[in-house]
Amino acid sequence: MSWEFLVTALVIVIAPGTGVIYTLANGIGLGKRASVYAAFGCTLGIVPHIVATILGLAAIVHTSALAFDIVRYAGVAYLLYLAWSAWREGGALTVGTAGQQRRMGQIVRRGIAINLLNPKLSIFFVAFLPQFIDPLAAHPTLHMVMLALVFMALTFVVFIAYGLLAAYARDYIVERPTVMLVIRRGFAAAFAGLGLRLALAER
Repeated sequence: MSWEFLVTALVIVIAPGTGVIYTLANGIGLGKRASVYAAFGCTLGIVPHIVATILGLAAIVHTSALAFDIVRYAGVAYLLYLAWSAWREGGALTVGTAGQQRRMGQIVRRGIAINLLNPKLSIFFVAFLPQFIDPLAAHPTLHMVMLALVFMALTFVVFIAYGLLAAYARDYIVERPTVMLVIRRGFAAAFAGLGLRLALAER
């Protein structure tokens, strides 16, 4: 495993995206525990894309416009649902007090869905992982699995860091209704924007 892979993977993971925003929303809205579960769910959502890449199934999404569009528009619909949930008072991503915490399993499932319904991830792994496979490796598939596991570990650690920072900031805003409203609307706009970007994405 090269330093080039670790640095590139870390830069990719750190860059704010849907998973980061979802983890931040849960950290600010529901606290540290919820942010960890959100990070875990988003990390699990990567697994199907990695498996598809290793098995070669991701090439179908890459080459088939219909398959790509089916997954893409399902992802768009889900992001718009999250935007609506964050916008409305009492929605799923409402910033609130500890007594408003939802079941952690629901947070994990939503995190999985966010990444699972993003076809760009499969295409990304098809383009990304093979670049770092040693052409002389006796077991290239095993090498790819190891790289994928390292990428997942980096994702989990970085997302937890984002979430814990958000949970720390929560202590300063939870008693300020106006600030909470602005943050909730901000998350709604972010999810809607990500949905629009996914809707306009090309293979």
